[in-house]
Amino acid sequence: MPRKTDDGRDPASPLEQLPHMARESAEQIWLAGLGAFSKAQQEGSKVFNALVQDGKALQKQAQDMAQEQLQEASARMSSLASSLSSRASEPMDKLEGLFDQRVARTLERLQVPRKEELQQLKSQIDSLESELKRLRESLDKNSTS
Repeated sequence: MPRKTDDGRDPASPLEQLPHMARESAEQIWLAGLGAFSKAQQEGSKVFNALVQDGKALQKQAQDMAQEQLQEASARMSSLASSLSSRASEPMDKLEGLFDQRVARTLERLQVPRKEELQQLKSQIDSLESELKRLRESLDKNSTS
């Protein structure tokens, strides 16, 4: 007795089954491709997320290292600036003292009076003006009487 298929038909010859087998094979290939694509997406997503996390960690590490080096450089520059400032002020003080001495000697050679001498002259002029005013007032009184 001939064998029947699940749907109750007689089995067809291999040549007749070829289109059906090709369709089934193409469908299986298509499904396998979809499965591979889905698996790649899932795994790819996991790998991508892991790479993102690794990148974030590396970026934070690099930023922390850069911040640390920036602070160290800033501290060194501050120390260097302070040192240079104190060293620069010493010669400036000496230079200022030398300048003052030379100016004073030059003024003395030119016979320019010093501040104290000018103050003395001003006091004498004030005294003479007071005396002159008193004498004028006395003369005015005598001439009107």
